[in-house]
Amino acid sequence: MPGRLSSWKKAVQRLKTQTAALYWASRDPRVPWYAKALALLVVAYALSPIDLIPDFIPVLGQLDDLVLVPLGIALALRMIPADVMEECQQKAAAQEASGQFGFMAVVVVMLWLAAAAWVVVNAASWLQVD
Repeated sequence: MPGRLSSWKKAVQRLKTQTAALYWASRDPRVPWYAKALALLVVAYALSPIDLIPDFIPVLGQLDDLVLVPLGIALALRMIPADVMEECQQKAAAQEASGQFGFMAVVVVMLWLAAAAWVVVNAASWLQVD
């Protein structure tokens, strides 16, 4: 059992590093726009507090994170040039070593909060009936 836990921790660490690398790839001018868009979607979904299937639903809540995020990462990796991805993985590893990975999660949460605030502010005008 300890070996299995160790392998899970390594897999999670790899996903975390790949997510940060996708963020860096999405900012690189050598990456095509469609790959950038997919990379940003994967990063936003991985770091987002809002899931397709809520985590409180047993098994399915965690299954979407265990399936959708790795599939999104794999698809995005196929679209990004290998040399660019290698550089981005090095940046992600350096960022992770310095403890800056949490900053990306904070940015995503702040974007969700800003979107929610915008909806609340504009909801009154949407609900008015002439």
